[in-house]
Amino acid sequence: MGKTKDVRAAVEKELSFDPRIDSAHMTVSNISGDVTLTGAVPSYPQYLEAAAAARRVAGVTGVHNHLEVVLPEGDYRDDVKLATAANNALAQNVTVPDNVEATAEDGNITLTGTVSYGTERAAAEAAVAGLIGVRHVGNDIDIAYAADPIDVDLHIREALDRSALVPDSSDVSADTTDNIITLTGHVRSWAEHDAVVDAARMAVGVIDVRDNLQVTG
Repeated sequence: MGKTKDVRAAVEKELSFDPRIDSAHMTVSNISGDVTLTGAVPSYPQYLEAAAAARRVAGVTGVHNHLEVVLPEGDYRDDVKLATAANNALAQNVTVPDNVEATAEDGNITLTGTVSYGTERAAAEAAVAGLIGVRHVGNDIDIAYAADPIDVDLHIREALDRSALVPDSSDVSADTTDNIITLTGHVRSWAEHDAVVDAARMAVGVIDVRDNLQVTG
């Protein structure tokens, strides 16, 4: 099956094809594979899924998500109710440490606290992202873990070598400074990009991942 050459049209079709997205009020623009999404969606999960859908399209090298979450009237929650729901969701998630907390302001949730792994940080964000009344999630959780930077580099290299999505010829490089990983190099697709970033985030001792990868499309 041939790939469409019209990236904008392909992204629009992918958005309308995905049953998790209401794309009726979205606009897609494209400049040489650099895609921008504007307009509105009725929930935060749809905001996230729209960007994920755009990244799945062949020829897309970058995605700028400028969508606004406009909640239906029945989905609005005041700050106290939303914060309570968010903290209950965090408490019920076995992956999220007890010290992670959520505050809410006008549908915007902010997460704070300290975790040992990037996977715990991601789990906290996922735990609250799908709650009714959420317009945006700000993740200000810190990662604190003492590990030798040399070991971190080794863990990431081994994870990339194991990945079915990352070819042996990959020029991806992971450089460690103060347990902060900077990823550079080229990947062929967003699926390969996400595999590399996920591998870096799962390595023991990683505090943060700086993504300087280039998607060639």
